[in-house]
Amino acid sequence: MSPGKDTTTASPPPGCPMHKAQEPPKPKPPPGCPMHRKEDGEAASPLNPDNNIPALAQSPFPDQEIPLPTDRVISSIPRAKAEDEANWEYPSPQQFYNALRRKGWETPENAIETMVDIHNWMNEEAWAEVMKWEKEHSDTCCDPKLLRFQGRPSELSPKARIMSWFGAPKPFDRHDWVIDRCGKEVRYVIDYYGGEDDVVNDVPVFHLDVRPALDSVESAMDRLKFGVRDTFARFRGQSASEPSKTA
Repeated sequence: MSPGKDTTTASPPPGCPMHKAQEPPKPKPPPGCPMHRKEDGEAASPLNPDNNIPALAQSPFPDQEIPLPTDRVISSIPRAKAEDEANWEYPSPQQFYNALRRKGWETPENAIETMVDIHNWMNEEAWAEVMKWEKEHSDTCCDPKLLRFQGRPSELSPKARIMSWFGAPKPFDRHDWVIDRCGKEVRYVIDYYGGEDDVVNDVPVFHLDVRPALDSVESAMDRLKFGVRDTFARFRGQSASEPSKTA
């Protein structure tokens, strides 16, 4: 999963380019581009509708120098698929490396395992934040599950865009998660902040802004209620993540 305290694929234009005689042929990327490495098993893979990415191969890249683990960690995040009761699985370090190479990102091989640990931790934190919101609906659904997710790093959420107008930093990543609230689909937006310039005791610090998307009146009311609760909690020196201790 490369679902987590928050990559859109453009569709090709209609029509076959070879039939447009008036347009010069487009140059092809050099053979070294990851998208042309069919030997890694990813170039021809269809997109997974649950996460909008192709299947991630476990085989190493031809020029890879350090062998990477292929073991996958089971998350605490339940899958919503009726035929699959297991939790979501995180990608192995090898799959994570393959995904970065597929996107054309140069990444030190010796840093991959640490990156996977951070990736997994952030997803666990994101799910914990989602569950704080979902407690508000525990009377109608006590077992929400993650249905699908999508990374959208190049698209600012409306909130992040507005905050940036007032000088706030922009998130380095964004995910949209759709959960199954006992038969009802609810979308959450997760913005990820922090990174290299935000370090405590040589450890990077990340901040997650997790909230339901404004797709319905119910979600809007949830955000309004949480906002009011958070304001009072801060005034009283409490955490808004403790709804049982607030009015």
